[in-house]
Amino acid sequence: MKPVCVLGNGQLGRMLRQAGEPLGIAVYPVGLDAEPETLPIQQSVITAEIERWPETALTRELARHPAFVNRDIFPLLADRLTQKQLLDQLGLATAPWQLLASAEEWPQVFASLGELAIVKRRTGGYDGRGQWRLRADQTSELPQDCYGECIVEQGINFSGEVSLVGARGHNGETVFYPLTHNLHQEGILRTSVVLPQPDAAQQQQAEQMLSAIMNQLQYVGVMAMECFVVPQGLLINELAPRVHNSGHWTQNGASISQFELHLRAILDLPLPKPVVSTPSVMVNLIGTDLNLQWLQQPLVNLHWYEKEVRPGRKVGHLNLNDVQPDELSKALTALTPMLPPEYASGIAWACEKLR
Repeated sequence: MKPVCVLGNGQLGRMLRQAGEPLGIAVYPVGLDAEPETLPIQQSVITAEIERWPETALTRELARHPAFVNRDIFPLLADRLTQKQLLDQLGLATAPWQLLASAEEWPQVFASLGELAIVKRRTGGYDGRGQWRLRADQTSELPQDCYGECIVEQGINFSGEVSLVGARGHNGETVFYPLTHNLHQEGILRTSVVLPQPDAAQQQQAEQMLSAIMNQLQYVGVMAMECFVVPQGLLINELAPRVHNSGHWTQNGASISQFELHLRAILDLPLPKPVVSTPSVMVNLIGTDLNLQWLQQPLVNLHWYEKEVRPGRKVGHLNLNDVQPDELSKALTALTPMLPPEYASGIAWACEKLR
């Protein structure tokens, strides 16, 4: 099989490499400053773990590569303005939004969008960075360089957050995992819960939405779609044209992980629907030191990224799954004292979802 070069060498590239090994697929996560001549680029299929990148010798080389899958889609979805315009074009529900061009627009923004405005940089900014929650008396907090470079959305009163991870093959075939329930704290994903039998109406709506997006773009590979749950159904929040943090549970909770599914799709290998037969929970490890006591728990699967531990930095995750939700809750409860106190609320939320 052809080798795969992954633009970006963070944890997603690392896990793509790990997923390729059992299949005999050589996967090369490469940093943006890598020397093109040191890599098997010409005979490889190219993918990426990041949406946007600076111009370097490597990225100039890859920009000309005929097997760079989704090459022209990355910049479209990396810009929140063009991403929102695509969703509007397809008639897919999102929070009301507009481009924020100048400070003089604020009275009109609050008049049309309501009392809470969510400002997001058009490019970059994730895990709570590059985003602001502003009311009318707080607009002076927004940096001046944001005007013209941000969109502003209506603050949504949602009852929950879910994501759908799916894949599309070269032949247009699509497959999906069950919806993932997500808990964010300070803009960072803390905990995810998946049930084998999701809400049927939500699952159907989400699959129709993500199918429409992937088909319109002729996208190939794994894509994630994050949504708000509101009384009318689902509102699309953001898209990620890559494997995604909320799909990490698939490494231990599905017959095919999202990482293997992505490799299968871009290499035009068979793409059966992954089987999910047990509830699963994923706990993100954020700025937390490694604790080998976690491994005393038989349901715990540790995925450690070997990154320097810094506050707010994703350094690993724990996956737990069991056919009995009660056993899964017991394992989470036993794990709680082994984690810093800030994890307790996310684990309690997960236990509630499992009931």
